[in-house]
Amino acid sequence: MRVFNCDHCGHLVFFDSVRCLHCGSTLAFLPDELTMAALAPAPQDGAGLWRRMGERGGTHYGGRLYRMCHNHTAHEACNFAIPANDYADLCVSCRQTRVLPDLSDAANLRRWKQIEAAKRQLFYTLARLGLEPLPGKFGPVFEFLADLPGGPTILTGHLGGTITLNVAEADDDERARRRIALGEPYRTLIGHLRHESGHFYWDQLVRDGGRIEAFRQVFGDERQDYAAALDAHYARRNDLGDWAARHVSAYAAAHPWEDWAETWAHYLHMIDLLETAASYETGVTVPDPHAALRHHVTDPFAEPRPAFQDMVRQWVPLTLMLNSLNRSLGQHDAYPFALSSGAMVKLRFVHDLVQAQSPRASPQVASSEML
Repeated sequence: MRVFNCDHCGHLVFFDSVRCLHCGSTLAFLPDELTMAALAPAPQDGAGLWRRMGERGGTHYGGRLYRMCHNHTAHEACNFAIPANDYADLCVSCRQTRVLPDLSDAANLRRWKQIEAAKRQLFYTLARLGLEPLPGKFGPVFEFLADLPGGPTILTGHLGGTITLNVAEADDDERARRRIALGEPYRTLIGHLRHESGHFYWDQLVRDGGRIEAFRQVFGDERQDYAAALDAHYARRNDLGDWAARHVSAYAAAHPWEDWAETWAHYLHMIDLLETAASYETGVTVPDPHAALRHHVTDPFAEPRPAFQDMVRQWVPLTLMLNSLNRSLGQHDAYPFALSSGAMVKLRFVHDLVQAQSPRASPQVASSEML
């Protein structure tokens, strides 16, 4: 995602910032404008209200009033602000979480904060794409649960618009253990949430959008037995054949639904990384594999919107550079994938579907009545 500047002093700030390290201004993310803002207390307008600050410390008195999300004031767990005329206690991201683990447990509180941070990142990308939530529809809701002694194991997944995540995934050691046990090269909180959101948006964009036949031509027939397909996938985990020729990951080969969700997650990876690289004013450049040229990375939300093939030309060398930077620090590859032409066809399908749904996303997100 892009970086931001404090609109009081102009210093570089980030999506998860709560205070400008240069001028000390209080910062919050404004979901209605999809930007970070420096805020000044406005007690004359009501208790707990804030106004956006302008350059040189001025205050936009004609601007909108905001309140901090309850999860910010109660738990220091959110940096989203709420328009003052929206009387919900929680911001548009936090109110999507319907079930929480026992937060009196310090470990669960820490895990929940990490997961909500990843969920806000997902919210931002989907909102930039004009998909959070879909006009006239509900966005996904989330349940973050912990395993209990003697109880069933909480499985991460999606069902009927609800995304469930086992909060143990926030623990680095547990996530690494599961990654190794399942033979996965990549396992992160944002990766989980992007994948599971793919199942939600399959319902919205493919099933309800009248695109099932087009989907089947690219991904296969989703009517095959899902449970049996997953059992077969795990049974042959050490002999998956040439999955890389047609899929973005080995798990994508398990079933067309998982193929879509993995491809969807990779598309969101692409969008986020390209926007991040493009946002640095130093101008990240990558070579064009088809010409002896170097190009600045293009913001995927720039107007006119870059064509998919141009995004791919930048994506491939950018991920190679990213992995090289990680290796220079003795770390594993941040993006341990090599996408085939078959996988690119599926990514193009996702891209075209998203662009058709919202070719020019509005900077405004839905009001609380739509959530």
